[in-house]
Amino acid sequence: MPSSHHHRHLVLFMLILLVTVAFSAVAAVGGEQDAACDAEYRQEDLRPDRLTVLLSGYSERRLPLLRAIAGAYAAHPLVLSVLVLWCNPSTPDDRLRLPRFPPRVSLHRTASDSLNSRFLPHPSIRTAAVAVADDDVLPDAAAISFAFAAWQQQQRPGSLVGFFPRSHRLDLARGGWAYAAPQPGRYSMVLTKFMVLGVDLLRRYSCSPELAAARAVVDRERNCEDILMNFVAAEESGEGPVLVEAGSVRDWGDPRNDANAGAGAAAEMKAVGLSSTGGVGHLEKRGECITEFHRLLGRMPLRYSYGKLVEAAVGEQGLCSKGGRLVRCDRE
Repeated sequence: MPSSHHHRHLVLFMLILLVTVAFSAVAAVGGEQDAACDAEYRQEDLRPDRLTVLLSGYSERRLPLLRAIAGAYAAHPLVLSVLVLWCNPSTPDDRLRLPRFPPRVSLHRTASDSLNSRFLPHPSIRTAAVAVADDDVLPDAAAISFAFAAWQQQQRPGSLVGFFPRSHRLDLARGGWAYAAPQPGRYSMVLTKFMVLGVDLLRRYSCSPELAAARAVVDRERNCEDILMNFVAAEESGEGPVLVEAGSVRDWGDPRNDANAGAGAAAEMKAVGLSSTGGVGHLEKRGECITEFHRLLGRMPLRYSYGKLVEAAVGEQGLCSKGGRLVRCDRE
């Protein structure tokens, strides 16, 4: 049997190895962030009439769905390009290469699994607006067009447009902020299931030294990057986000999808989706993020918005699979 002396050396070696790996990951993320933030950038060179989609992916099991969603985005006439941000460093290259992604879709492997990578201002972006999207949500063509048009109509910098609203409120019992569903007619955030924003907000989020501590919270919690982006946008605009309702939105990650798909592929998709629901603990953690961001910034920039821009009546929850049919997710 190994001696206690040998055991202590083995433990020490493992600790050193873990620290080395951690520092290497931090260095890689920092290098990627520095490269993106140092890239030349001129607003006048960006196309105002087209949209870039930033589509995040992580689970190898979801690659077929990810490729299909990326292809649907790329086929939209207003989408100039789709950038798939692959955030799983352990995936082999050949697993991503075949089958190929559709035309107008490019793949970028991020330096780590940091959720902050979703908002890096990649030098390949050639449009003034981007759509940040989850890998399990797909608006139809009419919904994409309407959301982009709503963003173009905004006359203030820092505008956020989205389909999925959420809110914040004071939690007097806990002495902080709570993350909540939108109150009737009132909301203060939109989710990254699908949000349209200006590329300048990507730079503000990723490159501002003032936000370094808040970005570290996102890395520590592996959560709340969308909340922080709403903070950044509200700080820039002085107003809340814009909720739109148009066309239809297919949502594979909504927990209200058909329960009898439990043993099948649909349940597997929900279990690994970026927008899958994490229960009460998830909501509490997001409330803690709001409180921590407020503390770090020394101010509360989130503002409430009221009402929404409507083209066609479809619920914000999107479409779910129930009984083999696609219906509104909030339908009993």
